[in-house]
Amino acid sequence: MHNRISSATVHVLGRTQPNKELTHWPQAMMKQRLEGKVAIVTGAASGIGAETVRLFAEHGALIIAADVQDEQGQEVAASIGLEKVTYHHCDVRDEKQVEETVNFTLEKHGRLDILFSNAGILGSISGILELDLNDFDKTMATNVRGVAATIKHSARAMVDKNIRGSIICTTSVAAMIGGTGPHGYTTSKHALVGLVKTACSELGAYGIRVNSVSPFGVATPLTCRAFNAEPHQVEATSCSYANLKDVVLKARHIAEAVLFLASDDAIYVSGHNLVIDGGFTVVNHSYSTLLTPD
Repeated sequence: MHNRISSATVHVLGRTQPNKELTHWPQAMMKQRLEGKVAIVTGAASGIGAETVRLFAEHGALIIAADVQDEQGQEVAASIGLEKVTYHHCDVRDEKQVEETVNFTLEKHGRLDILFSNAGILGSISGILELDLNDFDKTMATNVRGVAATIKHSARAMVDKNIRGSIICTTSVAAMIGGTGPHGYTTSKHALVGLVKTACSELGAYGIRVNSVSPFGVATPLTCRAFNAEPHQVEATSCSYANLKDVVLKARHIAEAVLFLASDDAIYVSGHNLVIDGGFTVVNHSYSTLLTPD
């Protein structure tokens, strides 16, 4: 018999028990899924972006955390460790700032492996009959044009250095169906799914993967401000509409999906929109009451 440990459980007298030697390993001994990788995360000062920065750092990445919320962004970097995370101001609506952020990354770390293009705004929540087209343009400028700029300059850096990188964008369940978000926001997220597909088509020739994540309702600061609600109120509302019960969707759950797409675990995944909604967008809610057991 060999005594090699190959599982997180051991069998004692026919019963499976946790292997304490494995389940209590310190974090430093866990698999570092992004070790040696360099990432840019936009919209990194709060919410999904901040959680992704933390998770990337836990998995060995060096991160440039980009945002326009300077004080919050610097706090995020300092709380994780300035040896791992550097904050850099970047308004994605300004292509020059995007290009400069990519150049800053290359100057500091010499390479770019991962882009998480997460910066976005909700925009006006007014109805179509009162739609302010100036506000609509602002939403598109951040959520679509800004993401296109980040993909353009990050992909250039990857191609120039022959890096088989990973690009991930944040979309939404609003990219899947209507009625789950404001008009400008919904339009922008539909556009992003198309942008991911076209970028995937071109960048695959360079070994660069392009994907997106589409979350259900998460109580991020952006959402809470837009609806003037506390996090627990946003979560209660999301849970009331959710298909998957007894689970509260958190920003950390989205970050874990992004980590998967950024890592080599998703080495052959490209052009995919990973929907994190507990099945919400595949269920016909008009008939859900008829199918609910008594």
